[in-house]
Amino acid sequence: MALSSKQVSTTEFQDGRRMQSRIQVRIPKHFHKKPVISRLVSQWGVTVNITAAQLGDRIPQEGCFELEIRGTAYQIESALSYLDQLNVEIWHQSTTEEDGW
Repeated sequence: MALSSKQVSTTEFQDGRRMQSRIQVRIPKHFHKKPVISRLVSQWGVTVNITAAQLGDRIPQEGCFELEIRGTAYQIESALSYLDQLNVEIWHQSTTEEDGW
C-alpha cells in the first residue's frame, strides 16, 4: 500500500534525535536516469543505505529500492515528503530510534 503525504510522517520528535526509517520505493521508468536517491542526501542531509535494488535497462516499467534512511526526524520526514511529491510509491517498513548517534 502506497503512503499518502499525510501518512509519511515518521515521528513527532523535534529534538534532533537520530532516527532510522526503512522504506521500499518504486521508481517509475521516467525517473531512472534522474538523481532521486542522491538528492535525498544532498538536499536533506540524510544517510541512505541501499539494501536492495532492481533498476536498469532490463527492467521494463519501474525500478524498486529498499532503503535505510538515517537522520533526524525532520530530515527523514522532509526526504519522504520529497519522494511523495515525485509521486513515487513508498512503502514504510519500520522506524526505529538510533541510540548512540
